[in-house]
Amino acid sequence: MKQKLLFPFIFIPLLVLHFKHIDSQDLNSSITNNYISYFDKQVPRKANKEFQFIAYFINQGVTSNFFPENIFMKGQVIGRLFGDNTTHTADTAHTMYFEQRIIPFFIYQPKLFNGKATLRASFEIDWTWGDAAYGTGGNLGGAISSDQVNIQTQNIVVEYNPAPGWSLNLGMQRLFDTPYDPYRTFFNKMSETGYRLMYWGTDAVGLRIHREKDFSRWTVAYYQFYENNIEENDDVTLQYANYEKDLSPLWKLGGSIYYLRDRSNGEGGVSIYGQGLNSRLTQYNGTFRFNFDGDYKADVAWLGAFFSRNADFMMDRFRLTGFANYNFGRAKVKNENSWEKGADISGLGANLRLGYRYGQTTEDVVTLGALYATGDKNALEDKKYTGVITGNTWAAPAGIYISSGSYILFPHGNVVNRFTPLIADLSNMGYGLLGGAFNASRAFVPYRFKGKVGASYAMSNVAPDGGGKGIGLELNAALSYQIGVYMSLEMHGAYVWLGDFYDSNDDTYSFYVNGTQDGGRPVNPWTAFLVFKWLMF
Repeated sequence: MKQKLLFPFIFIPLLVLHFKHIDSQDLNSSITNNYISYFDKQVPRKANKEFQFIAYFINQGVTSNFFPENIFMKGQVIGRLFGDNTTHTADTAHTMYFEQRIIPFFIYQPKLFNGKATLRASFEIDWTWGDAAYGTGGNLGGAISSDQVNIQTQNIVVEYNPAPGWSLNLGMQRLFDTPYDPYRTFFNKMSETGYRLMYWGTDAVGLRIHREKDFSRWTVAYYQFYENNIEENDDVTLQYANYEKDLSPLWKLGGSIYYLRDRSNGEGGVSIYGQGLNSRLTQYNGTFRFNFDGDYKADVAWLGAFFSRNADFMMDRFRLTGFANYNFGRAKVKNENSWEKGADISGLGANLRLGYRYGQTTEDVVTLGALYATGDKNALEDKKYTGVITGNTWAAPAGIYISSGSYILFPHGNVVNRFTPLIADLSNMGYGLLGGAFNASRAFVPYRFKGKVGASYAMSNVAPDGGGKGIGLELNAALSYQIGVYMSLEMHGAYVWLGDFYDSNDDTYSFYVNGTQDGGRPVNPWTAFLVFKWLMF
């Protein structure tokens, strides 16, 4: 009796499971057929992953009261405001112009090498609206009819990855003074770590080997700056080694040594300015000019250390970064048939920056930074230079300190054809520097709409003849609206009150501090601009 009663209760669940299995199969089959049918009609075939395209586009309308007086500088203007680039401020005239830039990146990774070999190429096309047409030259081509030959090559580099974590880059590539791989790291992180691009932040041709491990990373590299005459020993080369270790999930510590060998005596370089310790490029960029009477050769090294705590601002609410970099070396000057001491070089640069994230996003932050560089009191009267040297002595520009939050006092990254801050180089023309910057930002709508206010101040460690140490005080503000993914519309403004540093018309360093031999403090600079940016990929 019990067996008869149990049988139907056993049989019924089996039937239910059987019919469920049939229904599930039919349902899955129906969904699969509809899924395949839908994507066959709506989605194109799989893209060719061997080739990738990325581009950065910026367009901005700018107004300011500073501009170059030289009529030939209608294209790119780089260097120190009031420097040899002829830029001046005015109270009777101001600029109003539009400019744009696109930087396309083409990346080719053939399947034949199974992802181990990559070719990267990046270019730059800039112009000011209405500037020129039917000609040849970079930073021009925005006039009616266009037809300008204006493409500029940034990078042509081959990368080979022999094993996981290894990368060998050969060709024209990034030269950044951070411990990270510039092709696998967001730019913001590179500008906040290492030496923050103050010494080296440009492109150069050479060989770079990078090793990325779980808790450390290192780089060794060789770059050829200038070859000049291939049969002569007149080159400029740079070699360096850079290492960083993760002490904990929060703290990182690193160090580096850079060595530059200059046998060019200023040959090569930027147009008629040349390059090197004795060139007019120093006046253009606002670095120290050694102004030797004869031929020279120089060896310069940089020995430094850097650290970071919570560099990505993700582990907790506090971020701290800093570095100290000591440059040393010697320059010799040729006197008839012998070489004599031209100058002993010894200088120190340092930076410390603290950040606090008070809100839910990395845009709800306040930051406070300090900057220091030693100066030289008496030029080369004692055959010693005790100030800082950066890559700006050999390129225009090579060191770009664009992460301070300033717009005029220190450089800013929202530029196309005009890069003319008051302090374009850490050395401050060899006078040295003590400065700081404060910034506070808030995301009014997270990841959509934010605002920022900032202030920065700088003073010279050495006062020029006829002037004081106060360089200036800047106040600035910005609003940014995120239209879409990596597409934004921004509005910026800044004003600087110049200090008594610019009362001087001192020409000790072969050019005038305030841009004129007439003396008198220049008009305070200001700027405002509206920017559209899009990083597309």
